[in-house]
Amino acid sequence: MFSPALNLLKLTLNRRDLAPRMAIYYVTTHCNLNCAYCEDFGARRNPQQAAPPSTEKALHILRILRSGVSRLWLTGGEPFTHPGIDEIILKAKNELEFKQISLITNGFLLPQHESALPALDRLTVSLDSTAPEQWSQTIGVPPAMAKTILENIRHYAALQDKFGYKMSLNAVISPELLEASSQPDNQSEAGSTLQDLLMFCVANKLQISFSPQSYNNWPRYELMVSPAYRAFIAKLIDLKRRGAPILASEQYLKSMLDFRAYDCYPTLIPRIYPNGDLSYPCRPLEKAENGQGGRPVNLLGVETWAEAWKIALAEYGQPPAACNSCFQQCYAEPSLMAANPLAWVAESFRTRADLSTYAPG
Repeated sequence: MFSPALNLLKLTLNRRDLAPRMAIYYVTTHCNLNCAYCEDFGARRNPQQAAPPSTEKALHILRILRSGVSRLWLTGGEPFTHPGIDEIILKAKNELEFKQISLITNGFLLPQHESALPALDRLTVSLDSTAPEQWSQTIGVPPAMAKTILENIRHYAALQDKFGYKMSLNAVISPELLEASSQPDNQSEAGSTLQDLLMFCVANKLQISFSPQSYNNWPRYELMVSPAYRAFIAKLIDLKRRGAPILASEQYLKSMLDFRAYDCYPTLIPRIYPNGDLSYPCRPLEKAENGQGGRPVNLLGVETWAEAWKIALAEYGQPPAACNSCFQQCYAEPSLMAANPLAWVAESFRTRADLSTYAPG
């Protein structure tokens, strides 16, 4: 079970196998969209993907996971395409008693799964643009479908207090978003800008996180050499300091500014595939097939999370020390906070944004 004190002790002993703060379970690899920058999933890849696990198998996997982890993040693919997702969410909360359940979705299928939403603690929707035409091009669907997603976001943002979840957006920093945001306010022909996204969040009482577009687990080259990218991140840092609803630590934003090297501790957020395979110590190293990581154990074949963890450590050992190519927030930020506990404390006490009064200048 996660223990900040135990992890701090491991850090002092130069151990890198930190105990998980949260586990990510890929409910399914199937998706109903075709996002331009998605390297793993998408409707066009569905025929090559394995069928999602049965609801019973998914719950068994979560039962093993719960023996060692109290916080769960459900993702995909698109998790709402799993035929048993409502039952999975409700039983994960009410029977398995996960203390916190988060789910990330593209938002299109939300109305079909409203009964399960009260069991979520955080609901995150992927959105890079508030302009339906622009967003439809990114996700590979007709503009009417993109418009429906925007309408769904507004609708379920208004239900946060009723259903009890916190809702946020997650945006990918792509050259297209940079192009739009580099234009003078209200003069962009490329579509939605950073200001549009922030004002959409303010209007709907949402927070928003940003991660750079990646290719083969590295930041996209165009971003690494782009002055517009650096200006974008610098603006995010400034806006966060002024109270903008940006869901990211300043430590993480600074690391994104120039893709600064950092100590990565991937076991803080382990990944489990739909069939129960544990990706150790992380998906990038597993996909690299360089002997530093892989899928050492399936949760359906063990009795407890501790047993699975022991098998993974025996096969692959401590995560490597010199690995910092991944700047996705879900990997980088927990590692940065673990390595800089004082920054974590400072971030915890940072004044929360007043979403009703913030207005970017």
